Amino acid sequence: MMAGVFRILFFTPEIPGNTGNAIRLAAVTGSELHLVEPLGFDFEDAKLRRAGLDYHDLAHVTVHPSLEAAFEALLPARVFAFTAEGETLYTDVAYEPGDILLFGPESVGLPDAVKADERVTNLVKLPMMPSRRSMNLANTASIAVFEAWKQHGFAGSGPRA
Repeated sequence: MMAGVFRILFFTPEIPGNTGNAIRLAAVTGSELHLVEPLGFDFEDAKLRRAGLDYHDLAHVTVHPSLEAAFEALLPARVFAFTAEGETLYTDVAYEPGDILLFGPESVGLPDAVKADERVTNLVKLPMMPSRRSMNLANTASIAVFEAWKQHGFAGSGPRA
């Protein structure tokens, strides 16, 4: 793994546009994108391809048959599960290269069993207005990845203007 790389892990994503956006996010930040099956789409979906634009070949994307298989491939690493019920604000985490940023499916978020998994380091949240259920998956992943990358001086990025 390259220095400074963060790993985005989508657990059973449902909406192709969100995963397409995450492919683009992975390409532009040098992150890895890992997807846990079942997926709510296939990789030939027009919405997935459109959202990812021409970044598909520039992104490192791996599909895992289960969360267990993903953990077997990615651990040891710290796992930060993003959930509206999180205990820690995303800005209060000191991210390290290799950390896994775990996100649940769009319609229901992470299952309780995943949030309670002993391999999950911490439950992390983004602040929201009261009585709001959740944020968009791709937007949440973008906010999290850029915070982690920012903490490391945007390592590997091009020259700053």
